[in-house]
Amino acid sequence: MPTMNFMTIFYRNQILPGTFFSRNLSKIISLAFMATIILSVTGCEDAPSKLGSGLLPGSDFLTIKSDTFGVKSYTLYSDSVKSDEPTTSYLGQIYDPYFGTTTAEFVSQMRLVDSMTSIVQINVDSVKLFMKFLTVKGDTSAAHYLKISEISRQLYLDSSYYSNQTVPLTGKVWDNIAIPTLQDDTINSVEIVLPNEFGEYLTRDKSMLFISNTRADFRSYFKGLYFQLVSPGNPIFLSLSLSAPGSYEDYTNYITVYMHDEVGNSESHDFLLNPKIAIASYNLYKHDFSTGTSGKKIEHLNDKYPDSLTYAQNMNGVYTKIQIPGIAKMKNNPLYKNIGINKARLIVPYVMDNQTFTNTTIPSVLYLRYITSSGTKYLISDYATAGSAFYDGTPDTTNFVYNINLATYLQDYLEDTKDSITPSLEMFLLSTSEYNVVFRANANAKATTKFELVYTEF
Repeated sequence: MPTMNFMTIFYRNQILPGTFFSRNLSKIISLAFMATIILSVTGCEDAPSKLGSGLLPGSDFLTIKSDTFGVKSYTLYSDSVKSDEPTTSYLGQIYDPYFGTTTAEFVSQMRLVDSMTSIVQINVDSVKLFMKFLTVKGDTSAAHYLKISEISRQLYLDSSYYSNQTVPLTGKVWDNIAIPTLQDDTINSVEIVLPNEFGEYLTRDKSMLFISNTRADFRSYFKGLYFQLVSPGNPIFLSLSLSAPGSYEDYTNYITVYMHDEVGNSESHDFLLNPKIAIASYNLYKHDFSTGTSGKKIEHLNDKYPDSLTYAQNMNGVYTKIQIPGIAKMKNNPLYKNIGINKARLIVPYVMDNQTFTNTTIPSVLYLRYITSSGTKYLISDYATAGSAFYDGTPDTTNFVYNINLATYLQDYLEDTKDSITPSLEMFLLSTSEYNVVFRANANAKATTKFELVYTEF
């Protein structure tokens, strides 16, 4: 029994027979009166959850509700995607039974390390291309050849370049350049021997071998190179970074021309593909979905058919369009005018076949973007502002689903009075994602994408 304050008057008092009532009669009467009051109050008290409810207006109460909405989805593809200033570039060809054949190439400027205008006579001794391949996939035992072509139009950092555009060329081509034997699934730093004729052509006009940010320099004279990989047998697929190296890093992709001058002094000069001062480059992709395996390849593309499977592919490939009719109905229903989104989650089951797709060969992050009324696409704000930890987007490898939190996006959509935010969503992978993924969707027999919602009514 809890001790109340008024009981402490008996602490450390000696109780003697025959004297208790006579000495404490007034105190007993007072205690009895207080106890009567306490019992009468507690006997009439409402349940704790209703305490004071009669004093508050109905609008001060909150109602928390939950719901699950149906999701409709289908697969889309656009072969023209902005691909300039990539963090990763690719070379070669790769095959996937679900996605068919992908061919990747890239175009890049080069930048001189130092001026060469003071050299009286350039005599080329040898030329080497140094490249650092971050990943290597495919038949490394087969022969593979590099093909490089001179482009005819200068590139600019403030211009846009696209994954399917035609590359303007001068007609100067150097091909059948052997790639050294590579190792699977590891970083490969290689030296590729280029013909001396390439170095002679590169340095033919010494007056243009200088660097300047204020007038036309080497980049206007030699505008850049188009890189392709040719595999007569089984293909290979390579990745490399043309991004500017960090403060304490050195460039890793470059051409070195070894030479001697008119009196025999040896020199070497580097032409950089990833200098610390950024240069313009872009990726080219070709996707042939028709070569996929029967029974696995994409059957419905750009026809808005809600198939039981939808797809997301790296290197600017296919992506999945998401429609949630329920949230548009919420916005148009005045009953939902004053609600707060507590939780909004898209649950997307993915295919596991233990061959192409395992828990170690699926993308580590799935991205979600929304489309504005003007057609512009943005990452949902849950990722852009709340951060990747809140957004999630990672695979649950126990339940074989991706969980994507989009509460912030949904609240923004419901409160958007200008109707600039639409309920049109797209699931996609970054170009640099190493893997592809297939989703179960639209009443798939095994599982289907769904949208869970918890909200508070004010």
